[in-house]
Amino acid sequence: MTVTAPAQEATTTAEIIETDAVVIGAGPCGLFAIFELGLLDIKAHVVDILDRPGGQCAELYPEKPIYDVPALPTVTGQELTDRLMEQIKPFGATFHFSEQINTLKREADGRFRLTTDAGSEFLTKVVVIAAGGGSFTPKRPPLAGIEDYEGKSVFYSVRKMEQMRGKDVVIVGGGDSALDWTLNLAPVAKSLTLVHRRDEFRGAPHSVDKMRKLVADGNIRLLIGQVTTLEGAGGELSSVQIKTASGVESVPCTAMLPFFGLTMKLGPVADWGLNLHENLINVDTERFETSEPGIFAIGDINWYPGKLKLILSGFHEAALMAQAAHHIVYPNKKLMFQYTTSSSNLQKKLGVK
Repeated sequence: MTVTAPAQEATTTAEIIETDAVVIGAGPCGLFAIFELGLLDIKAHVVDILDRPGGQCAELYPEKPIYDVPALPTVTGQELTDRLMEQIKPFGATFHFSEQINTLKREADGRFRLTTDAGSEFLTKVVVIAAGGGSFTPKRPPLAGIEDYEGKSVFYSVRKMEQMRGKDVVIVGGGDSALDWTLNLAPVAKSLTLVHRRDEFRGAPHSVDKMRKLVADGNIRLLIGQVTTLEGAGGELSSVQIKTASGVESVPCTAMLPFFGLTMKLGPVADWGLNLHENLINVDTERFETSEPGIFAIGDINWYPGKLKLILSGFHEAALMAQAAHHIVYPNKKLMFQYTTSSSNLQKKLGVK
């Protein structure tokens, strides 16, 4: 299936798609790569295994504040995604959602041929891997019958807090995600119970302090124990059984949020013959190119000495990658560095009046 974001060019045929660049991953770094490539007249198609742009930012914490994006004191994962989508509109990138790149091989003319599990096929001069940590799936708690409730009353992420309003919420876990959603959903839920197997938490200390104050004030409950049984019918939970040191307690529950972490896999990328470092893609710091010329890796999926897994680092990597990609896409065209603040040429591309 090919889904195209609003105001973007759509792909309507099953023919081989010829393009300057294929960006694998539509998270913040992949989206900003489209911008940097577009400034240099490099057209891009984008493939993502998820069904919408934003990557982990939009999938796992769309309403969670991010505080370290330059010039934005606070921005949610969804807001950042929306701003990036607005920024890249002038470049008409085509998106292929709910697809995974399965094969990649170099052709005799130097281009790369890529195919997806949905049958899309690309011929491209440049490949940009911006796939975050690779494909990821939440770790499922070992509870009998939990599959019947998933997507109806058991959720591994929160897309909209309003969906939790008036519900009896049980959050399971002791890390940042569990604590953050405990704090965010406490004013929204009818009742909220945080369950963790021990009275020690891996999350930020200030979040732990805020959580304990909510408990002390009687706004939420904290139970030290483990969920053992789910109760309900038709995929709708009514309660859960929690085993604690003092016995088994039945807790009202119409929405359960287990935060047991993620299982990360490189997926097919691991079979593309690239040099890897502890399951990440090794790149240089001049071009952010992999061991295979013409294939670049930016964002959390790459590694180099001193690597910081920050969005702002990925933006920097995207800018340098685009400069290097230009020499591949336009080998006979001199690249002149320009600033968007002063270049009428760049401003015209951006639609600045």
